[in-house]
Amino acid sequence: MDTINEYKYNRAKKRVKCIKGFYGNLIAYLIVISVLAYINYRTTSFLWVLFPAVGWGFGLIANGLHAFGYNPIFGKDWEERKIKELMNNDNF
Repeated sequence: MDTINEYKYNRAKKRVKCIKGFYGNLIAYLIVISVLAYINYRTTSFLWVLFPAVGWGFGLIANGLHAFGYNPIFGKDWEERKIKELMNNDNF
């Protein structure tokens, strides 16, 4: 029974690390994009700041989906079901 609790603890620890990484990425995004927007506003009328904001924004969204366990392709708990299926498979 200890191995199950250890497994759950390790999964939770990994998930917390992912969520913490997402929030760090979000804070960096907000700071850097704000500075770039200010520089863009002060130097030119062309909105070049949209390119890094959108590019990094897509990465941030993907990171957030992963960190909070949302996967529209495989569905909820797909990974857990697949692990159980492979563990029960004799050919594994």
